[in-house]
Amino acid sequence: MTVALIGKIDMSSVTHATDVRSKAILSGPVESRDFPDWFREQQAAAWKKFESIPSPVRKDQAWRFSNVDLLDLTPYKFTPELSDDDRANVQKYSRGLAQFAGRMIFAGDQLVERDVVSEDLKKRGVIFQPLERAMVEHTELFQKYFMSTEASLGSAKFAALHQALVSNGTFLFVPRGVEIELPVEIFHWLRGDKVAVFPHLLLVADELAKITVIEHFSSCDRRAPGFACGVNDLIAGPGAKITYVCIQDWGNHVVGLQMNSTTVDHDAATMSLNLNLGSRYSRFESLSRLVGEGARSDLLAIAVATNEQEFDARTLQDHISPRTASDLLFKNALDDKARCSFGGLIRVEPHAHFTDAYQKVRNLLLSDDSEANSMPGLEILADNVRCTHGATSGQINEDEMFYLRSRGIPIKAAQRLLVSGFLNEVIQRLDQPAIAGHLNQLIDRKFADK
Repeated sequence: MTVALIGKIDMSSVTHATDVRSKAILSGPVESRDFPDWFREQQAAAWKKFESIPSPVRKDQAWRFSNVDLLDLTPYKFTPELSDDDRANVQKYSRGLAQFAGRMIFAGDQLVERDVVSEDLKKRGVIFQPLERAMVEHTELFQKYFMSTEASLGSAKFAALHQALVSNGTFLFVPRGVEIELPVEIFHWLRGDKVAVFPHLLLVADELAKITVIEHFSSCDRRAPGFACGVNDLIAGPGAKITYVCIQDWGNHVVGLQMNSTTVDHDAATMSLNLNLGSRYSRFESLSRLVGEGARSDLLAIAVATNEQEFDARTLQDHISPRTASDLLFKNALDDKARCSFGGLIRVEPHAHFTDAYQKVRNLLLSDDSEANSMPGLEILADNVRCTHGATSGQINEDEMFYLRSRGIPIKAAQRLLVSGFLNEVIQRLDQPAIAGHLNQLIDRKFADK
């Protein structure tokens, strides 16, 4: 198979009629997109599946404590065509790290910019393309991995919707033995009122490859309602190492769902960190499958929730092979009337002996009206394993607050310092100072905007 990193893309090739884009998403897949027949057939089958699956209700165990009333999809439509000013503004505000190996910027399903810094990446066979190019130019590789894992944590209906309506996103393939030192950044923007987006990342790291990816999810208008339904497929080949950072900062009236599937082969390692700051309601599902002996998966998450925000996380650490390890650490800081829910399971399959798995969720309640619900669980079907889980909820330590106040620090500033220290344990696990600094800046901004 020949792999190449394609150069600049002619933006005129990805434009579509405005009347098509103004359609409601519940009208089904857009027929005018120039996709291969096999992909159209997949979308048609996915749409039928979406229509056949009932909408979730709170009686469903997978949606317990969730605000399912917010999942009415009737108002949402496809992204309208971007003007030149729209594109310029999106590029202007797509600010992340000072140094990066590559960058891709989307507004809705439209590619605004693709930037590759290193010519060496092209020569070494790295593929960094939008999905609509990759499915044509690298069909075999794309078909092998695209949405190859079933959604099993409650959002099968929305995974089917995503597959039926997704029209763009990022395909990133890192060949055997290639290490990309600088991170790759991807930006997804919601542009318009009551607009829906379906961001997708398909990341394949071949044997002994190494890659770090940061995805940013933001709204151009913080007040505009919208709907986001994203999927990530992360595949780590033998001995590969993937670090994935998701920064969810949708607008204040956005309903968002993000479904992440990670497959870890033998002696490979993946680390994911999800920073949840924005949206009205956000649900994050993470399925980590350890399919090879010696595989390791670290699942990290931070949520800073204020006002009436609701964050809902569901996870599965699925140990399929022996001598695998996983470690989950979620920390949530909740103020005002914010709510968060967590439902997580460590599952050790038969014959997955010598599994080493951890799961810890800590909730910091900053007001009497905030609420946290945690449901950790274990399902062990093998011998000689070490699995622990736990969840705690509490308020700021009064002695720590008194110490800071006695030194003249105002209440809000003292609270902010203590919350930052509480969350920093998660960020430090990345062991990447540039990314850690960027995440801390975003957290500080969330407190400043309160």
